[in-house]
Amino acid sequence: MKLTKYAHACVALEKDGTRIVLDPGTFTPDAKDAVTGAAAVLITHEHFDHFGDALLAAALDDDPELRVFGPRAVLDKLGDHDGRVRVLAAEDTFSVADFTVAVHGGRHAMIHADISCVDNLGYLIDETLFHPGDSYFVPEVSVDTLLLPTSGPWTKLGEAAEYLREVKPRQVLQIHELMLSDLGQASTRTILAGLTGIEITLLAPGQSIDL
Repeated sequence: MKLTKYAHACVALEKDGTRIVLDPGTFTPDAKDAVTGAAAVLITHEHFDHFGDALLAAALDDDPELRVFGPRAVLDKLGDHDGRVRVLAAEDTFSVADFTVAVHGGRHAMIHADISCVDNLGYLIDETLFHPGDSYFVPEVSVDTLLLPTSGPWTKLGEAAEYLREVKPRQVLQIHELMLSDLGQASTRTILAGLTGIEITLLAPGQSIDL
């Protein structure tokens, strides 16, 4: 499986000629390129930096084979599109070609008591790669590669360190990084590595890695 990093929380996964895309939002300038030709798009939650609803509505109109998966808010905003937009919940499992997907989690991490927590789903792909969306949800399964959010109004370095200690992934790829400067991204990786002993890798947009 090949992972390609896009800006912020968006990644694309490719295997045996099939591509799936996670969280193409408005903070991802080339989200359209990521989605074009994909078999499926998985959305963790409804926030605009993860879910470009106008982009996906157009993509669904252009590609009659495209499917979109996510929490209820995704269906509410996109409509059914002849059953190609599917609502998911924690503990659901499904397949896209040779990809297997297990759904975890349930709610977005708290930003502030005055801001409601929306539904947030984490996706475990091929029992290997976990994208938690905007949460530090710990799946009760082994995770080889963790996509770790490192910037945002809800993130905290201490909580991120404890999250890594609980999940114990073999490798960590940094996502959700756009609210940090280059210096902030580097210092975040250094601090987390020092606290956990796990090296944090940041791929540049467009860069790929084989998992």
